[in-house]
Amino acid sequence: MPLMEAPPLPAASVSCRNLGKSGLRVSCLGLGTWVTFGSQISDETAEDVLTVAYEHGVNLFDTAEVYAAGKAERTLGNILKSKGWRRSSYVVTTKIFWGGQAETERGLSRKHIIEGLQGSLERLQLGYVDIVFANRSDPNSPMEEIVRAMTYVIDQGLALYWGTSRWGAAEIMEAYSVARQFNLIPPVCEQAEHRLFQREKVQVQLPELYHKIGVGSVTLSPLACGLITSKYDGRVPDTCRAIKGYQWLKDKAQSEDGKKQQAKVRDLLPIAHQLGCTVAQLAIAWCLRSEGVSSVLLGVSSAEQLIEHLGAVQVLSQLTPQTVTEIDGLLGNKPHSKK
Repeated sequence: MPLMEAPPLPAASVSCRNLGKSGLRVSCLGLGTWVTFGSQISDETAEDVLTVAYEHGVNLFDTAEVYAAGKAERTLGNILKSKGWRRSSYVVTTKIFWGGQAETERGLSRKHIIEGLQGSLERLQLGYVDIVFANRSDPNSPMEEIVRAMTYVIDQGLALYWGTSRWGAAEIMEAYSVARQFNLIPPVCEQAEHRLFQREKVQVQLPELYHKIGVGSVTLSPLACGLITSKYDGRVPDTCRAIKGYQWLKDKAQSEDGKKQQAKVRDLLPIAHQLGCTVAQLAIAWCLRSEGVSSVLLGVSSAEQLIEHLGAVQVLSQLTPQTVTEIDGLLGNKPHSKK
């Protein structure tokens, strides 16, 4: 008889970590709004999710100008306004790159960084964001222009920090060097995908940057948009995110690689069982243990799902070196450090 998954550990209060080597304290689990807010879930559900998150100590809310073509920012802004929580008690981050159809409405030119952020702030109904991210690198914009524009929006009080998203280690290093050369503000963190099957960047490249220049990691997609859970038995159910306009995700799940990964997820069941948690909780806790990771962003479609995922903080303390070695053995994909 196949092993049944253990019931989830209850949600615990989420602790904070420094964002990289900055003084900003962010919850080790944050709430993302990609594919959910303004599109996949109702505004009422979004409010429930945000409320449960905040009540459990989650203080980091991440969005982007491109999410649901601006609707994610509007939804987040409306909820924050109606809740009336102290602005100083939470951290809002947004990402700039894809803002509109015109050539001048995308990329990392000085013009789009400033105008894109102003547009985000209008939709969020906020005076400033805590962190503005460059939502990929832009070969068409000189690095000095990008760093000067990020420094300008911070000096103007439109943002408090800036970071990068999906940038290469060499590009982050170049931004830091340019900032130091011209007495500008360097980035404090990189937002990158990180999960059981995507490890190299966050576990090898970014810790080096963390030690050298203090850049932390905010990671996303710990469950590959819901595919890393024990409930998928080699097929993607119709309730999965992959169906609703995310055909690429469905294709990925049903590819040869996807099927191999699903088999490995099922192999993790006994370990999760031993720890008394679900596979999803184990996968999130595993992401939290990486060096230099400041926060792991969760994407959820219900308050119940969020409560399960928040239980991952209780699993973290149980991840002994022996358990981690056992997981590495099952995955067979441990990246080799360049040291």
